[in-house]
Amino acid sequence: MEKEKEEKKKSKLKEAQEQLAEEKDKYLRLAAEFDNYRRRTAKERLELISTAGEKIFTDILPILDDCERALAVLQESDDSKAAKEGTELIYNKLFAFLKSNGINRIEALGQEFNTDFHEAVAQFPVEESEKKNMIIDVVQNGYTLNGKVIRFAKVVVGI
Repeated sequence: MEKEKEEKKKSKLKEAQEQLAEEKDKYLRLAAEFDNYRRRTAKERLELISTAGEKIFTDILPILDDCERALAVLQESDDSKAAKEGTELIYNKLFAFLKSNGINRIEALGQEFNTDFHEAVAQFPVEESEKKNMIIDVVQNGYTLNGKVIRFAKVVVGI
């Protein structure tokens, strides 16, 4: 009779240990899942904050393009020096504002064509082998916001 009681105690103890191990495993999995969730949401929050103004910045980029075109036209014309200086001042302030908020121009001219940053709008045959697959002209500048491309550079590629 005592043997049966001992065996029952042992089986109950074993069951309790198995149940404890199972509950501990569930707890550890839940804790790990929560930790992953916390990290993921923190990362998403940082991403959201860093790209919060993306829409505003993409809407401002055409204005920057217009300033660049105006500067190019004014440099070639014989118009007043004040118009050139004023336009250049506005352009520099706008570009400095964008740069201080994480906007950077994608350098393209003379670079090797890279689909991660460039969009080919035309191909042009070139005789020099070192200019093949290289960007020979930039139609529209591209920009990144904190490392993320918000507008691809539209380029002409040598073939």
